[in-house]
Amino acid sequence: MRKFLRNPLTVVGCLLFGGIVLLALLAPVLPLADPNETNLRDRLLPPGSDGFLLGTDTLGRDILSRLVWGTRISLAVAAAATLIAAFIGSFIGLCAGFFRGWVDTLLMRGIDMVLAFPYLILALAIVAVLGPGLLNALIAIAVVNIPFFARSVRGTALSVSAMPFVEAARIGGQPRLRILFAGVFPNVLPVIVIAMSTTLGWMILETAGLSFLGLGAQPPQADLGSMLADGRKVMLVHPHVGLLPGVCILILVIGINLIGDGLRDWLDPRLEGGAHSAPGAATNVEPSGREESADTEEGALVDVRGLEIAFGEGAEALRAVRGVSFSLKAGECLGIVGESGSGKSVTAMALARLVASPPGRVTAGAIHVGGIDVLSASEAELRGIRGARVGYVFQNPFDSLHPLIPVGKQLAEAVRAHGGAALKGSELRGRVIGLLGQVGIPDPAKACRAYPHQFSGGQCQRIAIAMALANEPAVLVADEPTTALDVTVQKHVLELLAEIRRERGLAMVFISHDLGVVRAVADKVIVMRAGEVVESGAVEAVLRHPRHEYTRRLIASIPRLGAGPDQDLGIVGKDPGGKGDAQ
Repeated sequence: MRKFLRNPLTVVGCLLFGGIVLLALLAPVLPLADPNETNLRDRLLPPGSDGFLLGTDTLGRDILSRLVWGTRISLAVAAAATLIAAFIGSFIGLCAGFFRGWVDTLLMRGIDMVLAFPYLILALAIVAVLGPGLLNALIAIAVVNIPFFARSVRGTALSVSAMPFVEAARIGGQPRLRILFAGVFPNVLPVIVIAMSTTLGWMILETAGLSFLGLGAQPPQADLGSMLADGRKVMLVHPHVGLLPGVCILILVIGINLIGDGLRDWLDPRLEGGAHSAPGAATNVEPSGREESADTEEGALVDVRGLEIAFGEGAEALRAVRGVSFSLKAGECLGIVGESGSGKSVTAMALARLVASPPGRVTAGAIHVGGIDVLSASEAELRGIRGARVGYVFQNPFDSLHPLIPVGKQLAEAVRAHGGAALKGSELRGRVIGLLGQVGIPDPAKACRAYPHQFSGGQCQRIAIAMALANEPAVLVADEPTTALDVTVQKHVLELLAEIRRERGLAMVFISHDLGVVRAVADKVIVMRAGEVVESGAVEAVLRHPRHEYTRRLIASIPRLGAGPDQDLGIVGKDPGGKGDAQ
C-alpha cells in the first residue's frame, strides 16, 4: 500500500474516485428521496433550497438523489463492459501473440474488421439493431473496445513470447497452454490492468454519450448521460441541472486516470525504488552534504573526498556509496575493483554527476575535476565537463552508439558538441577519419559511412573509445570496457587504452572485475565492497600483500591453470581453512 500511495496524485485519484464510488454503493441505505418522484411545484429549484441540497430538475426531482443513483448505474454498466471487453480482448491478444501463424492471422484480421468502423458509429449501429436500453448499450461499448485490448495484449505477448525463458520452457517440453498461462500471462497482466483502468474512464464517457442520445438509460431511469440530456434544455437559465452530472463525470474520469498511474507503478517492479518523474540533467546534491571548501590534492586532476550516494527516499533509501575518497593525477591510472553491486560504476558516474536522479542523489562529499567543483557546478558547466574534460567508455558499446546513424556522423556530432562547430566539410571529416584511424579501425574513410550493426563487438568498442576521446579529455573513465569481449579483442583494446594514455598523458579510471587486467593497466587500485573502500594503494602492493580479508578472497577467486578442482575459490562465508563460517 505504501508503494501504491507513494505518488501524491494517486492519493488524490483514490480520494476523488473512491468518494464517489462509496456514495454510489451506499445509495440504498442513504436517506435520499425517491430519484424518480416528480413534483412540478418544486421544479428547477436552485442548489441549497430547503430539502433539496443540489436543487431539482425540470420535473421537480431531487438532483442529489438522481446523481447518486445515476452514478451507481453508470459505474455498474461501465465496469461490466470493461470486464467483458478485457476478458475477450485479452484472450484474443494472448492467443494471437503466443501461437502466431494462422491463429494470429485469423484472429487479428477479425479485429481489423471491427477497427475498420469508427468505434462510436459502430456502437450506435449495434444499439440501433438491438434497440435502446442499458443492457444493449453495455454490449455495444464492450464490443467496440475489444480491439483495444486485443492489440495491446498481442503486442506485449509477442515480445514476451520471444524472451529466452519462454524459449527455454518450449525446449524443456512444457505444455503450450501451461507456458501461455503460467509464463506469458503473468508478464502481460500489468498491461491488462493498466488498460482496464484507462478504459473504464472511456466506458463511463461512452455510456453517458449513448444515454445522452437517448439510446442508453430510458425514462424514468437515471444515469449521468440522461441527466446531462435533461439539463441541456435549460442550460442557459438553470445551468446547475446539467453542470452537476458533468462535473461528476469529470471527477470520475480524472480519478480513474490518476489511479491508473498508481497501478502502473505498483505492478511494475522496476519502479519500486524509483521516483515518478524522469531523471534530471544532473545528479541531485543535498545542500547539507556539499563540502564546498574541501581542499584538493596538489596536481590532482580528479579529487574525490568522502563521497556518499543514496538511492530512494526515507527509510527505504539504499546507501550505494559510503565515504569513498581517492585522487588521480595526469598520466595515472586508478583501478576500481569489487564484486557486482559494490558501487564501482556509481562512483565513476558521479564524477560528471551522471547518476540518474531521481532516484539517486549525492548526500555527502566533494568532487573536483580539473579544479572545478562538480557538485556545485551549473548545468552549463557540467555540459562543458562531460565529453570535454571527462570521457566515458561503457561496458556495452551499443548503448553509446545510435543504431540508425552512421558512426561518422555520431563522431562528428561529438566533436561539434564541444567547440568543434567551426569545423566544416572536409576538415570535420578528416578529424573523424583520424579518430577512427587512431583506434585501429580498418579503412576509416569507408567506416564513416557504416552503421554500428556492421561492425564487430570489438570494433564498436574501439569506436566508443574514439567518441570518448573526440575532444581530448583530461580524464577517461573506462567502465568494464573489455568484459563482453573475447580474450584476443580484449588484449587489443587494453593495449589501445594504454597507448592512448601514454601518448596523451591523460588520467584514467579503469573499472573491472578482473584483477589480472587491473594489474596490467593500473598504477594504483581501490577495492570496494558494499559501497565502501576496504583497501587502497599501489596495485602491486595491494595484490601481492593484501591486508583486508575481502581483498584476499578476491585474489583467491582468480582461476589458476593447473590448480586442479580443489582450488580455493574464496567464496564469501567460508573461511580459508574450510572449517566454518568466517562471517
